[in-house]
Amino acid sequence: MDDSGQAKRLEVTVEGGEGSPRLDRVLAARVPELSRSRLKTLILAGAVTLRAAPIRDPAYHVAAGDTITIDVPEVAPAEPRGERIALDIVYEDDDIIVIDKPAGLVVHPAAGHETGTLVNALIAHCGNSLSGIGGVRRPGIVHRLDKDTTGLMVVAKNDLAHQSLSAQFADHGRTGAMRRGYLAFIWGVPGRTRGTVDAPIDRHPHAREKMAVRQGGRQAVTHWEVKESFAGRDGKPVASLLACELETGRTHQIRVHLAHIGHPLLGDSVYGPHFKTKANQLGPQSQAALAALGRQALHAYMLVLEHPRSGELLHWERPLPEDLLLLERRLKAAL
Repeated sequence: MDDSGQAKRLEVTVEGGEGSPRLDRVLAARVPELSRSRLKTLILAGAVTLRAAPIRDPAYHVAAGDTITIDVPEVAPAEPRGERIALDIVYEDDDIIVIDKPAGLVVHPAAGHETGTLVNALIAHCGNSLSGIGGVRRPGIVHRLDKDTTGLMVVAKNDLAHQSLSAQFADHGRTGAMRRGYLAFIWGVPGRTRGTVDAPIDRHPHAREKMAVRQGGRQAVTHWEVKESFAGRDGKPVASLLACELETGRTHQIRVHLAHIGHPLLGDSVYGPHFKTKANQLGPQSQAALAALGRQALHAYMLVLEHPRSGELLHWERPLPEDLLLLERRLKAAL
């Protein structure tokens, strides 16, 4: 099996030195990535064959030189269950639900985060209406925010809404009304008041948990505008607040793009680790607010879309959460 959990065919040649001629013991010795109980289940299910014939007896004696084939089926993901998790609901009707996501809330179940996600909360809140929409692991989800990014998210509650929202997010306002706005606190001050980053994004070549600007990656476009700049203890500019809008929706897009132009997000330990020393230029209270933040300083403050059923243009905005408000106040005062 590979890490993706997809179906895979394995071929094992018996060497004769496995310690036992029993099929189950030979496979246990030769295929350590599968547990003995898993191997036994596959044998009994007829997924283990010798000369194209299934062997359903774990005690079957194999001989040196035999080639055994194991068809390992795709692992079916566990279906998420509803959990009573409080949601800050901004808007809800029969088709969609819009929430203000807090920091620390993972959007959908994944390795290391099987429970306690937004999906678990939505299943409990919406009941069976989400089933089958967008897949077992991501019912109703048409876009996502990183675990530690706060702000507005919309979720589909039926197939009609899912199809409409998916199309709107794919278009990202190029021909429709969709807009997604973010507030981002960055290190440094750009040399102009507004600009656009048009740079393709793909997986980082060495760190698989990261994304990077890479030739041949998927097109990614971020528009930004400086809203405010903040001075450090010496009175010189040290940080800025940007308003960003997405024209595409790639994983970690704003974080990658702002780091790419030399202005990573405050608190971003993944894309801005070399800027930690910049904190020394902040006043002691600003440093304390940044340390207490413990996450990238990014908030999805604006969402504009067409209602999937009525076509009405809907516009929501949410203010900065308390931790970013505190950071902003400290930065303004240069304390």
